[in-house]
Amino acid sequence: MSEQNPFKNLLTNKMKRRSFIKWSGAIGIPAIAGGIGTKMLVEKKGETKPVSAKETEQIVSTCSITNCGGRCIIKAHVKDGKVVRISTDTQIGGDPSTPPLRACVRGRNYRKMLYDSDRLKYPMKRVGKRGEGKFERISWDEAIETIAKEIKRIGDTYGPESRYVNYATGQSSGLHGGRNSARKLLSLTGGFLNYRLDYSAGAAEAATPYTYGTNMTGSSFDSLLHSKYIILWGQNPSEMIYSTPYREYLMQAKKNGAKIVVIDPRYSDTAIAFADEWIPILPTTDTALMDAMAYVIVTEQLHDQAFLDKYCIGFDRDHMPEGVPGIESVKSYLLGEQDGVPKTPEWAERICRVPADKIKQLAREYATTKPGALIQGWAAQRQAYGEQFTRGGAQLACLTGNVGKLGTWAGGTGSWSRTKMIQPLTYQNPVKASIPCFLWTMAVEKGTEMTAADGLQGVDRLNSNIKLIVNLAGNALINQHADINKTTKLLEDESKVEFILASDIFMTPSAKFADILLPGTTFFERHDIGFPWGGGDYVILGNKVIEPLYECRDEYDVFAAVAEKLGMKEQFTEGKTTLDIVKESVERTRKEIDPKFPEYEEFKKMGVHHFKFDEPLVAFKEQIEDIVKHPFQTPSGKIELFSKALWDMNQHDEIPAIGRYISSWEGPEDPLTNKYPLQLTSWHYKRRCHSTYDNQEWLDEAAKQEMWMNPKDAEQRGIKNGDRVQVFNDRGLLVIDVKVTPRITPGVCAIPQGGWYSPDKNGIDQRGAVNVLTSQRPTPLAKANPQLTNLVEVTKA
Repeated sequence: MSEQNPFKNLLTNKMKRRSFIKWSGAIGIPAIAGGIGTKMLVEKKGETKPVSAKETEQIVSTCSITNCGGRCIIKAHVKDGKVVRISTDTQIGGDPSTPPLRACVRGRNYRKMLYDSDRLKYPMKRVGKRGEGKFERISWDEAIETIAKEIKRIGDTYGPESRYVNYATGQSSGLHGGRNSARKLLSLTGGFLNYRLDYSAGAAEAATPYTYGTNMTGSSFDSLLHSKYIILWGQNPSEMIYSTPYREYLMQAKKNGAKIVVIDPRYSDTAIAFADEWIPILPTTDTALMDAMAYVIVTEQLHDQAFLDKYCIGFDRDHMPEGVPGIESVKSYLLGEQDGVPKTPEWAERICRVPADKIKQLAREYATTKPGALIQGWAAQRQAYGEQFTRGGAQLACLTGNVGKLGTWAGGTGSWSRTKMIQPLTYQNPVKASIPCFLWTMAVEKGTEMTAADGLQGVDRLNSNIKLIVNLAGNALINQHADINKTTKLLEDESKVEFILASDIFMTPSAKFADILLPGTTFFERHDIGFPWGGGDYVILGNKVIEPLYECRDEYDVFAAVAEKLGMKEQFTEGKTTLDIVKESVERTRKEIDPKFPEYEEFKKMGVHHFKFDEPLVAFKEQIEDIVKHPFQTPSGKIELFSKALWDMNQHDEIPAIGRYISSWEGPEDPLTNKYPLQLTSWHYKRRCHSTYDNQEWLDEAAKQEMWMNPKDAEQRGIKNGDRVQVFNDRGLLVIDVKVTPRITPGVCAIPQGGWYSPDKNGIDQRGAVNVLTSQRPTPLAKANPQLTNLVEVTKA
């Protein structure tokens, strides 16, 4: 059989308002946006008459488990085993800690997604060249047999380090995501190559512990009610939906009188919704602005010297690690004693284009309006030297004493959590080797050559390159990984990766590279629990609403079948179904962590559980109140503005011991600007969750896939709003419509990330998949994702 699901033409906005599923006749209601309707059509002896859907329908509360931070309540209205419509949370707000968990525009489309005719419907095997997307239908027995055989063959031939479960986020916010199922099975059969960090915050996760000893540097969102000054630096919670209560608390903080400043190359929806002031900046230059702010704070004696003396090392000559020259201190750097260049606002203006007077204002306001919260988004650390942005923000918080006190924010990664649930699906991987997740393509090509300098940990050398990839509910195999052209060529070579197993609900760009492709389930078709990002203080029960459509299977059940084929089903399942895992999580959480957590049946009835706390969580409150009893988890026991561990790496040009500006490759100071004069960045788009839902045509009405460009840059190139343009650099070329708008900084263009790679017959992407243009060169310390560091040129198509 030829390809089952030919790739849709995503370039048209002609919306088909009804999509009838022939196999079941499931869709019969008026297809109002998002599948929300009040009546259904019932055919009877050739007649069609409206009947109230409420007469016999059941309402089942569930939750999307895609990697969206907000986590909303989805109420599925079910009749005769079919979802006839959906609704969402209807409660009225008031208490910011329990805001209405209403579905956004993506959530309103979930029923359309569930019954989309392009759902993968049955197991398939590749019949064309890898990446062509040509498959034929096979039975589940053949699929399971092939998977079991390849897992064993490749493990026996190359060793367990040759097997890899790829980074993916399609169901990563649930209790038993497919990746954990795959990892458990591989662990039982010898193990697999580990990865660490992630694509979202890899640089920050690696860098922050060098300052504070931990990544748990954020305070709970309710602490913002006590803030008087809030800087959202490269953060966009209005569109990426970091966590629903976060936005509620930001709005309440604003009502309480806090000034909110947004620093971003784009005038984002967050700037529109919350900002008293928007400060545009060039990508990759954030740390130059931070350095100049610190210069103003120090030279105008606005810094908290007592805080720095007591809690920090590395600020000045008198507080340096033993054996390190005093001139290497933060203060000496800022004053230009090291390189003869004081980090003045005028110096920074030439780099980041923020006016010197504005830098002085920002520095003075942050230093004197206390308590202040400088909250660093993860976007600005996804750049060539993202580690410096992370440490620079933490440094500003320390200079002003905005650490460990109510209403402050310590900067850095900013992770926090004061809730926990037991995860019953556990595994013990015998393999100790670990790579940075962003460098999996390096491990495919020359894994045995990787060393500690490439981020390899746990072993000195790998025994094999990656030969088997399991890619479940994720599009990072192709679409979300950097330099798509390079990655596709790598995976097309079957002598490198010998077997790729993928599971998904649609034929994504990554799914096309599978050797065996399995039809996965949506959250409507399985049991789970949904967790918001950032410790959002609530969890939602993901009730199973309907039985899986077609021949779709949950990944847990798939790997249970593979385990049975390998003679270890009992070790894999331990006699548990997915519902058993959910129930065990609830009951053990009640017994071992939180006696106030509801019993399963009560949780099922409520749909959501909000955790309650007497006071906000403040990062490092214990350390600031008594550093003797509660030292920081650093080698010195103090906040390390100067890290001796980084100093000892002896790579001071790219991995300095203090947070400081480093001129970026493919930044505004790179000579490559003579050839490619525009900086290209990207952002998380409200119409998608990363790349999930990009094939949902109705969502194009909410947010079109288009590139933003400033009118000055457009005029220079003879480009008008709505034109089709080519965007290109040495790595690739794509075609996309352009939005000419003053909402983006001159010299910068931006493409929303997650558009599905859609090459034409000449291999030129027609959808605007930004990773056609991004680089696989990693950040120096974390070896993390630098995908917002790009130079391009744009011409009219």
